Amino acid sequence: MALEKMSGGGSTGIAFLVSAGIVYEIIAAACSSPQTTEINAATRSETLMKWVNLGIAQAALFVAAAALFDRTHRAAILTGGAAAAGLMYWQYDHAKRSGLANAHLPGTES
Repeated sequence: MALEKMSGGGSTGIAFLVSAGIVYEIIAAACSSPQTTEINAATRSETLMKWVNLGIAQAALFVAAAALFDRTHRAAILTGGAAAAGLMYWQYDHAKRSGLANAHLPGTES
């Protein structure tokens, strides 16, 4: 497998991807997409970041647990989780700001 060859340790790359993937999955379960967020920022902006923050907190618990259980790959797990959390937070924050700046455009909610 290409990831195994890249990591040198066999499963460090896989641990990184699993950690990043769980952050994306948990936040997606708690929130609508950044695109929908941008379109409907005028009606959703007050509660949006609350749910993004709750999703990140929930994901952090899972990533921390994985790092605790798999000490060998702790750095990759924490790095993947932190990278995904940072990127997802940025996407939702950008969507909210962009949507509010363009609130004159029609959304999909009333």
